[in-house]
Amino acid sequence: MRSLIIVCIMALMFFSCGEEQRKKSDSERSAVEESLTAEDTKETSGIILFFGNSLTAGMGLEPDEAFPAIIQNKLDSLNLDYKVINAGLSGETTAGGKNRLSWVLKQDIEVFVLELGANDGLRGIPLEETRANLQEIIDFVRRKNPETKIILTGMQIPPNLGQDYTSGFKKIFPELAEKNDIYLIPFLLEDVAGVPELNQKDGIHPTADGQKILADNVWEVLKQAINQ
Repeated sequence: MRSLIIVCIMALMFFSCGEEQRKKSDSERSAVEESLTAEDTKETSGIILFFGNSLTAGMGLEPDEAFPAIIQNKLDSLNLDYKVINAGLSGETTAGGKNRLSWVLKQDIEVFVLELGANDGLRGIPLEETRANLQEIIDFVRRKNPETKIILTGMQIPPNLGQDYTSGFKKIFPELAEKNDIYLIPFLLEDVAGVPELNQKDGIHPTADGQKILADNVWEVLKQAINQ
């Protein structure tokens, strides 16, 4: 695991709820809606939905540079008949994600990748509230389709709010994964957080090369889910 300094630098990534993000939220939402209603989505054998924040949305990059798009290219290269939907929304929290599930889950989803929680931690939202929201999202997905495979992406935060909060936050993800018997990506930003050349000029969001590493981190777990 990287040093505490690297994790602290990584934290800046999630303070991106400013005016630029708010302006982009509507376009991101429109892109998701367009993907959900696309004819090729209706005809494909399986849908993989990435449900997250600005990391998933690919903030500051072209849509085809975000890691969900890279995953789609990987699937296509392997002749695997899956359609990837990027349902990332910049600045999203677990509460916000919970409230928009009903319009995102318009079709049966084969794999649901849940990438939320870090914004909660950096805002000091009570740990039990974050945990409960994530659990509600998992429960909602399973009520919609019990056969959907769920992947939870782990995240870490800096110690600004104290060691107890920091360590408690980190534990949420593996504990939920074990409790619900779902897949876990231990740390989505592994090998990217705090590496200057893998982050954009603002020092906040991953570059296109950084997103490629995120895609690798995701693929290590996703390939297990689709091959099960």
